[in-house]
Amino acid sequence: MLRTRLIQAASSAQRAFSTSQKALAAKQMTVRDALNSALDDELARDDRVFILGEEVAQYDGAYKVSRGLWKKYGDKRVIDTPITEMGFAGIAVGAAMAGLRPVCEFMTWNFSMQAIDHIINSAAKTFYMSAGAVNVPIVFRGPNGAASGVAAQHSQCFAAWYAHCPGLKVISPYDSEDARGLLKAAIRDPDPVVFLENELVYGTAFPVDDKVADKDFVVPIGKAKIMRPGKDITLVAHSKAVETSLLAAAELAKKGIEAEVINLRSIRPLDTATIFASVRKTHHLVTVENGWPQHGVGAEICARIMEDQTFFELDAPVWRCAGVDVPMPYAKTLEAHALPRVQDLVDAVLKVLGGKAGKAVAANK
Repeated sequence: MLRTRLIQAASSAQRAFSTSQKALAAKQMTVRDALNSALDDELARDDRVFILGEEVAQYDGAYKVSRGLWKKYGDKRVIDTPITEMGFAGIAVGAAMAGLRPVCEFMTWNFSMQAIDHIINSAAKTFYMSAGAVNVPIVFRGPNGAASGVAAQHSQCFAAWYAHCPGLKVISPYDSEDARGLLKAAIRDPDPVVFLENELVYGTAFPVDDKVADKDFVVPIGKAKIMRPGKDITLVAHSKAVETSLLAAAELAKKGIEAEVINLRSIRPLDTATIFASVRKTHHLVTVENGWPQHGVGAEICARIMEDQTFFELDAPVWRCAGVDVPMPYAKTLEAHALPRVQDLVDAVLKVLGGKAGKAVAANK
């Protein structure tokens, strides 16, 4: 029943669907179309690539990410599976070991817990345990993190979970450029990649450059992007938290505070060089994520800062803005308070800057 409800919710939320060709011809592209066009490109480019998962073929995907691909490539390249994550994830890992390049879709990453043994013990460790003889070129992808109204068991962020494991690359895209370029890079990568999307931005259209439409356009895995330059404080975020950070930065600018916003894009490997360079410039840092705080992505960034000479560049302690340390509530009002909001981030920045924030506000008047 719950899976049916998730499919219906995804279907009712569909907007701005277009074919890959229409999407690529536009100056704006939805995240859904970016993912769809990336899959289309890679299926056409490499006969070893195939997609499998629940509802990915005849239904066009629960969230319509694979729309039109079954009709174009057929049953052998786009495969509907039974409702058994353990089963089809195991098939996908075995296929990767045998030389194919599967893209394994989880209807939501919450369901990946049924398949976590294959992801961790088979996909992530085989290259090491075979002394480099067996690559596992597989992409596990699907919506991750808090959605809307799906409660505690279907609202978890798995970025920190999978980034803890050596052997995996963990990607968390934000906008359409990220989604298209990083998914293509992930499919071409020789190692297993965990690709964490966010269903709340599937229908969001972002401006894209002409270069993004190129069939060989890729975004390098492990390289963060500065979304907004600034000189007073660094905000580091991933996935939908990048949006929160950009909105907070706009509010802070009204107070005379220029925040630099970094979109991590990649959780493992982590682009510490970009973070460190920004902190050496701003001397202040706030991390932002929608996952839980304990052992989270922000906690790892704090540790990396402390273990580097960059620590001595800080003028104040690092502050973490994260989801509240409780299971996600179902009630809409409580759900909104369980995730970092723009005002939460603005308040955090003002606390970190302390007297410097007051001087900036005074100078701006």
